Amino acid sequence: MVDLSRRKIMLEAAGAAAAVGVAASAQAASFGNPDRPAEGAINAKTASATSNPGPQSSAMADQFPNFQNPPATDVNGMPLFWASFNNAHKRQQSGGWAREVTQDDFAISETISGVNMRLSAGGIREMHWHQQAEWAYMATGRCRITVLDTEGRPSVQDVKAGDLWYFPPGLPHSLQGLGPDGAEFVLAFDNGKASEFNTLLLTDWIAHTPPDVLAANFGVPADAFKNIPVDNLWIFQGDEPPPLAAAQAAAASSAGTPPFPFVFSMGDMVPLIKTRGGQVQIADSRNFKMSSNIAAALVTVKPGGMRELHWHPNADEWQYYISGKARMTVFDTGPKAVTADFNPGDVGYVKKSLGHYVQNTGNTELKFLEIFRSDHYAEISLSEWLAHTPPELVIQHLNITKQTWDQFPKRRLDVLPG
Repeated sequence: MVDLSRRKIMLEAAGAAAAVGVAASAQAASFGNPDRPAEGAINAKTASATSNPGPQSSAMADQFPNFQNPPATDVNGMPLFWASFNNAHKRQQSGGWAREVTQDDFAISETISGVNMRLSAGGIREMHWHQQAEWAYMATGRCRITVLDTEGRPSVQDVKAGDLWYFPPGLPHSLQGLGPDGAEFVLAFDNGKASEFNTLLLTDWIAHTPPDVLAANFGVPADAFKNIPVDNLWIFQGDEPPPLAAAQAAAASSAGTPPFPFVFSMGDMVPLIKTRGGQVQIADSRNFKMSSNIAAALVTVKPGGMRELHWHPNADEWQYYISGKARMTVFDTGPKAVTADFNPGDVGYVKKSLGHYVQNTGNTELKFLEIFRSDHYAEISLSEWLAHTPPELVIQHLNITKQTWDQFPKRRLDVLPG
């Protein structure tokens, strides 16, 4: 954190000098100012080199201070790893709305696509199924979910803010908002190209099956289906459902219930890691048995705190920012390093094994999700690695003293205090 503060001071000083027409001259190979190649405002030779007099939207530019004035440690460029639900088109229907971020709009996001959905009290996301696994985080309100597994065992459950659900590929399910104010949630599919606007819908299949086939399949007269919707329902306003116990009884099967629950209370779980800087709650197949292909962490960072320098060796990371303000620098071979800013509703993406940190840049708590297409959560901490490597090696690599190495944290901290 001391190093980051020094860099910030250097950049602010350079910016102030440029503002009064004084050129900021680079100091060769000075700490926090790599100059091969020379990047950052601190390396500008004239005030006009840092100005931006052309057309621009200040409202948008102000959301990305680190794109407009990158740290001098940023180098080269890389595919954009920022996206947002805030500028995604909403598909609004009578019972709610949905918007999505898929690889069609967010090229880097190969393993995960995301959907933000709102259901009114009684609003129904019609009965359907996907070719992909569906993982969900409840942001607000209450929702009722129904699902049937491959052994014919039904599950009907109510979920609240902070809860998760997981549906394996192909399992049929439905979602309905509950009172008093419905539900809002985020869905993650384990395929970057998956779309909530392209699902296998009950009404579509019934409408496009010959009436005599429907009659034979269900054992009822063909005209029993004469009033089926011609157009699919997708999200529609329905009546609020009966009490949970009554719904469970009505849906019960002699096959019994699934051996593992489709829901998990992430918000209520004891954090795996808790420090003065924040906490990390992890849900994967080790504690959420049903979630066989998506692992997740809910990270909370206090003001001034930082998600430590680290990487994930087993999967790409898809991030969803819930509250607060953040900045993240991603490091790649090349070298390449780019810093971006994130606000509530934004999405980040870090490719497998690329180094990064996430810093709370606001004055309120930062909370975000890390989601991986994997059955388990895995992480490598930079400081833990260096602390458990023979010190002579580290000292010769970084040209530091043994006293400095002795101060490195000896275990993974995850979230550092300010």
